[in-house]
Amino acid sequence: MARVLAIDYGRKRCGIAATDPLRIAANGLPTVRTCDLMQFLIDYCARENVDLIVVGLPRTMQGADSESSRYIEPFIRRLRKEMPDMPVERFDERFTSVIAHRAMIDAGLKKSRRQQKDLADQTAAVIILTDWLNSRPL
Repeated sequence: MARVLAIDYGRKRCGIAATDPLRIAANGLPTVRTCDLMQFLIDYCARENVDLIVVGLPRTMQGADSESSRYIEPFIRRLRKEMPDMPVERFDERFTSVIAHRAMIDAGLKKSRRQQKDLADQTAAVIILTDWLNSRPL
């Protein structure tokens, strides 16, 4: 089995998470500037056995694509062009930022650390990937 990557895509930086090779757990990877994301993915997939990339899909409370989708769609098109053999799946990411902040509070992180956006982005990516894993049949 191969790893799955998840991306919490942002205009400035992206949180990234990866499963272990058995797809049991999701672990955060370093947050990457959006302008460096494509090269990071190409390099990571060259080093690791990855067979799917999950990209967070921001939705409104009504289930429609949110305003942020207009930034994500061009990235997904480019990703499919740059890595044509890599399957890309979109997955609902509603509330992941809120859940990430709550998880950091529950973990006892100080306010100064919780305000560091890289950790929040990384945690959101882990949540996206964990939710994706939990949505799959055993």
